[in-house]
Amino acid sequence: MFYEPRKGHGLSRDPFKALVTPRPIGWFTTLNEDGGVNIGPYSYFNAVADDPPFVMFSSGAREDVAVKDSARNAAARGEFVHNLVTFDLKDAMNATSEEVPYGTEEAALAGLELAPCTLVKTPRIAAAVASFECRYHSTVEIPQNGQDGPTLMVLGEVIGIHIRDSALKDSRFDPEAERIIARLGYANYAVVGGTFRMLRPGITDA
Repeated sequence: MFYEPRKGHGLSRDPFKALVTPRPIGWFTTLNEDGGVNIGPYSYFNAVADDPPFVMFSSGAREDVAVKDSARNAAARGEFVHNLVTFDLKDAMNATSEEVPYGTEEAALAGLELAPCTLVKTPRIAAAVASFECRYHSTVEIPQNGQDGPTLMVLGEVIGIHIRDSALKDSRFDPEAERIIARLGYANYAVVGGTFRMLRPGITDA
């Protein structure tokens, strides 16, 4: 089949997200206006540069939600923290995806403990095997069709990285051993596994 997204796909469910998979899950802690901690997962998330390291996540507006909390808080506070999602944290991550009133403490709803960061005021999720402390850089507005507001793509520089010591083997972090999960299409997820190594031409080690 071939379809133009603006004209519709004719299927019972939009296949776009199932075709762009797997997608890493950005699990963000941010500070609300009153200093409370917001937690939210985003599957439109990825690294976009490595020197210095930069990450992005995007948050789409809907009729009933003008701007999602993470995007609002990141810009207002000038910082945010990404927490790596592993299989053992899948239920807690899913719990924090619930749409709740602004200011609700998702950590309590999901049974999560928070830990202080080093360079930013926003706390990290203590159980996460790795966390990125990020300094907010900018927001790019991407127009959406219909009456909804724009999708907000938030960019941030990673200025500090926490990695659990036990997750490092021979100076390497192994996503497969830590059972990192990723988002697929619809309600499907995957656990990182079945990986293989392949070096680019001219590269002897990586």
